[in-house]
Amino acid sequence: MDFTILTGMSGSGKTKAIQFFEDMNYFCIDNMPPALIPMLANMLGTVKDKFRNVALVVDIRVGDMINELLGQIDELKMVYDVRLIFLDADDDTLVRRYKETRRSHPLNNPKGLLASIKEERRITQKLRDAADYVIDTSRFTTKQLHDRFMDIYNIQSNAAFEVMTVSFGFKHGIPADADLVFDVRCFPNPFYISELKHKTGNDEEVRDFVMSSKAAQTFFEKLVDMVEYLIPLYIEEGKKSLVIATGCTGGHHRSVTFANLLAQRLADNGYNVATEHRDINI
Repeated sequence: MDFTILTGMSGSGKTKAIQFFEDMNYFCIDNMPPALIPMLANMLGTVKDKFRNVALVVDIRVGDMINELLGQIDELKMVYDVRLIFLDADDDTLVRRYKETRRSHPLNNPKGLLASIKEERRITQKLRDAADYVIDTSRFTTKQLHDRFMDIYNIQSNAAFEVMTVSFGFKHGIPADADLVFDVRCFPNPFYISELKHKTGNDEEVRDFVMSSKAAQTFFEKLVDMVEYLIPLYIEEGKKSLVIATGCTGGHHRSVTFANLLAQRLADNGYNVATEHRDINI
């Protein structure tokens, strides 16, 4: 397992940060008491290959236990790869964020918010000094913070973005979670070919029949061009996944063919792709 420990100033963006790791399929826990970290590591380690990446948020909310964190990290490093990331922001930004959210600072210093922030800086200074990465989020948008993590973990945008190609039959309804829907009922239907009727788009004979027409080939190339044009725009806007649905009448032949071909083309071009044939067995 690889461990990422997120810590830092209250209001610096740790909640947004842990969402990034959740999107990357990390096992995540917010507000983790340091003393429980070795116990957690032992427990997750018994489930072989299930929990490869773990992200934990440990901050001033745990009170005096925050002073135990460096010792627990040193113990963890004896067995696992561990990154300590400290999120920070300037005082003015932290004050503004607290004013916007109207939440109380965990230390709740009787002298006020700024006094609480200064006290937290003093308490967490050793963690900041020991951190593998210190990220100042004062001028960061959520996307810029995510981009910084992608840079740290050497994650390419294509690989992080998830694409699902779904085939379906219009007579069973359009998938509710589809972002893009394409109707492929305009192409020759293998259903009316006796030797293909009971096969599906997963069979080579059906795929070859569907793609035998010039119109189907042209449509597919235009579909790929459009999807590959749109994906970077979705990534730029911060979208993490895209569901592309292709539909035919019953969801057995033409839609399956195009969903498979599109998934293969996108995978060949470096995207993280999965495929679902919703109605193929109906």
